[in-house]
Order: sequence, then structure tokens, then C-alpha cells
Amino acid sequence: MNAYCAAVDWGTTSFRLWLLDETGRILAERRSGEGMVSAGPDGFAAILEAHLTAVGADANLPVIACGMVGARQGWVEAPYVDTPATTASIAASACRVPGLDRPVHILPGVAQRTAGQPDVMRGEETQILGLPDRAGGRDDPDLVCLPGTHSKWVALENGRISGFATFITGDLFAALAKHTILRHSVADPAAPFDRQSFAEGFRAGLDNPAEATSQMFAIRAGGLLDAARGGDGGSRLSGLVLGLEFAGGRSRFGATPTLTLVASGHLLDIYSAACELAGIEAVAADADAAVRRGLFAAAREILA
Repeated sequence: MNAYCAAVDWGTTSFRLWLLDETGRILAERRSGEGMVSAGPDGFAAILEAHLTAVGADANLPVIACGMVGARQGWVEAPYVDTPATTASIAASACRVPGLDRPVHILPGVAQRTAGQPDVMRGEETQILGLPDRAGGRDDPDLVCLPGTHSKWVALENGRISGFATFITGDLFAALAKHTILRHSVADPAAPFDRQSFAEGFRAGLDNPAEATSQMFAIRAGGLLDAARGGDGGSRLSGLVLGLEFAGGRSRFGATPTLTLVASGHLLDIYSAACELAGIEAVAADADAAVRRGLFAAAREILA
């Protein structure tokens, strides 16, 4: 097996490894739930070697890893690089894990130190670097959204990560649904997704974010005053918090005609629906392919 490197995306609760040849073609793949939490302080090396052995990797095959494996609580802390960040600047700041015969390089995250807008990302930057170049010589930056518990909106300019913003949309929805009066209105997790309720909530959040907390209580009041609306306001609440995210993205980066969504499954569906409601063209990008290409691009820099 003529492998060039092993590319690893190691998150808080997940582990993904691809064995790649010198062109970036996948030779073998491994996935598990052995994320940073499972590894603990001393289990990273054993987990990695078990997966490399399973795919028949040579003992000296280099590994390029990204994600929470490089966090302060991870295997080896890989300090953040500052915006504007490029493949070269990120690769140049990779940390080699000490005490191993095998070369294992962990990529850093990216920090934004703009006054009043401090922000960090770890792992998403590698997905960004693996996206197709859409700059096309234009002066205006491309805008990319990586949906999740902590959704990232990232501005790209001439292939560089020039700025970004994190929106804790997933955390906010969970906190509101479980720990506020709205728990009585988001009572049935099996309730079907209601597109009309989602759209109403989204428009409220997007068009009038100043009244967001009032709109949240209206979900509860509406259920009390109109029994026909049922006891589940989850779709409307989902739309409302996502509308707030899109309002924040528009406030930070301005109106955009297109938004690249690095997502799949339900998240891609719901963010695509939000884009349609906001009059934005959604361009889907596969998250697995993006992080794999980003890791391979970094490997080319590090191993050259």
C-alpha cells in the first residue's frame, strides 16, 4: 500500500481517519466515537495506533491531525494562528507530538483578535482550506457557513480566512427548550417538523431581532391561547433562533447573494430552507471531503 500520509479529524466525540496516497486518493478509512472525551489525557496514542494498524499503515507513516485533539484539553495543545490565515500559515504552526517515533503533526486552530469581536475556531479552518476556490479574482469575499452547535460564518478573501463569527444557535435552542418556560411548548421530541411554523419564526428572528425574547414568549402564549397549535413549538423556536443567526451574519458581513453550507443531512436541509427564506442561494459542500482535502493540503506543506 503506497500511502503518503494519514489524515485525521479528531473531535470532541468523534474520530475519522483516512489513509491517502500522494494524490490525495483514499486508500482506507476508519471512523469511531473515540473522540477527545474518550481518549482522556493518556489514550490518544493508543487509539491512533490501533486505527493505523487496522488499515495496515507503515510504522513511519506521517499523520496530520486537526480538531479538538489540538485543544488545551487534547493530546498536545496547538496554539491558535491569527487571522488572516492561509494553508501555509496554519501548516507552519503545526505542532509535532513529542516522544513518538511516528511523526504526528497537529494543526492549530484560528483566532480572531479584533477588538470587540474575539473568536476562535478549531477544526473548521481545515474544512475551509479544503473548499474549492470560489474567489475567482473578485475583490469581495466569499462567505461560508459551517452549521453546528456553534455555527461558524467565515469570510474568505483571496483564499485566506479573513474573519469569522460564531453563533451558539444549537446551544441556545437546547437551553431554551430544556431550561426555560418554553420547555412546556417544546415538549414532544417526536413532533413532525412544521415548515410553516419554522418559516414564521425565521422571518421574525431575521426581520426583527430586537424583539427576539418577546417572540420567544409568544411561542408559549400562542400554545396557551390556541389549542389547535398543539403543545410543540419546536419548529417555530428553531426558525426563530436560526433567524437570529442569519440576522447576525448579515449584520457582521453584509448582505450576500450566495452562502456556501458545509453540512449534510438535517442541518443542510434546515439551513438550505433558511437561505431560501432569506433570498440567498445555498451552495452545498461536503464536510467530509472538505476536511480531508484541507488535511491533505496541510500535509503537502508540512511534508514537502
